[in-house]
Amino acid sequence: MYQLTLPQKIFYGNNSIKEISKITSNFGLKTLIITDKLIVSLNLLEDILASLNEKKMSWQIFDGVDSEPTDEIVAKALAFCQKGNYDSIIAVGGGSCIDTAKAVSVFMKNSGSYAAFASGKVIAKKALPLIAVPTTAGTGSEVTDVTVITDTQKDIKYMIKQSAFLPFAAVVDPQMSCTSPAFVTATTGLDALCHALESFISQKAQPITRLFSLSAIKLIMENLLVAYNNPENLVSRGNLAQAAMEAGIAFSNASVTLIHGMSRPVGAVHHIPHGISNALLLEAVINYTKPKITAELATIAKYLNPEKKGTDEELAESFLQDLQELIARLEIPSYTSFGVSRPAFIKSLNKMANDAIASGSPENNPIIPTIDEIKTIYLASWQD
Repeated sequence: MYQLTLPQKIFYGNNSIKEISKITSNFGLKTLIITDKLIVSLNLLEDILASLNEKKMSWQIFDGVDSEPTDEIVAKALAFCQKGNYDSIIAVGGGSCIDTAKAVSVFMKNSGSYAAFASGKVIAKKALPLIAVPTTAGTGSEVTDVTVITDTQKDIKYMIKQSAFLPFAAVVDPQMSCTSPAFVTATTGLDALCHALESFISQKAQPITRLFSLSAIKLIMENLLVAYNNPENLVSRGNLAQAAMEAGIAFSNASVTLIHGMSRPVGAVHHIPHGISNALLLEAVINYTKPKITAELATIAKYLNPEKKGTDEELAESFLQDLQELIARLEIPSYTSFGVSRPAFIKSLNKMANDAIASGSPENNPIIPTIDEIKTIYLASWQD
């Protein structure tokens, strides 16, 4: 038996943002918008505020999300939310804003620690209703029951997966992502690609999630470079928004694997953005796992190009070459671009490898690595 978990409502497509007040007003007339200062400066809230004003709703904005979500940022947002008697929360932004809002919505109704919830302590009470509006095509957080929060004292990224973190509704409007810079488009797109790839090969994959995974992979491979080079192309933006959503549905139900398990410690220890650390690890992890996923990679290659002929090994290698070419053309920076020296990277291997294992994600990989193998994969991902 399989189970598929989704938000109660998903609105997607051009101008879907105008539906937001119809959703939010069902919970009451006072809402908190959690976002960042860049979103505000780009006037991306205009249509949302106009929609809320039409329903005569009152709203306030917390725009203090300024990095990937940490316990400190969540604490500030939570304190802001506690001062008002809000009926709902609207998260507007990338995964950082949405994950922050998820944590706030849960902690408004529940007490507990990130470590406890990540270790399985059940969140007992329903969260404050959350409507998620992504402005990047990457994390898919708008349709997942997952939040990732960094403990700044321990340098640990906690991935917490419980139904309480699932937004009530997702509003996915491609026009909201048109202002994303090329660099953000590339890194968030590769994050979504990792979600799709990992959920397809995961030991927890199921028939329906594999359909979402395949569709997302195809949409990203065909549209990411187009949007990277031509950000105003609404067709490619729409396809990427759909892909990120599909990949989010897939991994929320089938789980991520080794790439994300290893990526989170890189972000926590060396403060490298999540999408970049995924991209840096992608080739090394796939090469390690390839002996067990040749048939899956061949399936992907045939889905991308039904006319392609060859053995499973040839088709798998063809897909991997296409993947490497895409990453190269997106000009993903190296570890050193973020000030990480090789000696510092090597010094952190023990902590990163242990934290990767502790996250649980590597257990979903078709080949489950040892700590020493994870260290070797980290070293294989190093590029000067």
